[in-house]
Amino acid sequence: MFRRQFFKLMTVATAGGLAPLEAGTSRASKTVIYRVRGFSCVTCATGLDTLLRQEKGILSSTSTYPEGVVTAEFDSKQTTEKTIAEFITSLGFTVEHERKR
Repeated sequence: MFRRQFFKLMTVATAGGLAPLEAGTSRASKTVIYRVRGFSCVTCATGLDTLLRQEKGILSSTSTYPEGVVTAEFDSKQTTEKTIAEFITSLGFTVEHERKR
């Protein structure tokens, strides 16, 4: 059930194409690293990156499988670490702990 919902969300997210890039604005950029449980394949990591990049304030996202490490760079004026972790959790993954960089 979880995988079906995840793939459905991922398909809808990628169907819209690439999100437009915001040009030349200064941002309060931060990076956070999460340990995430629940990746069953590389598609989970790739799909999570795709969905995260479409969220407001996310500048970049890189997830690794099977390590389950998600590194997200974000604009702290538009989103928070808590919001990002809640979004990842809402997709059915478990955020075990986080580190700041």
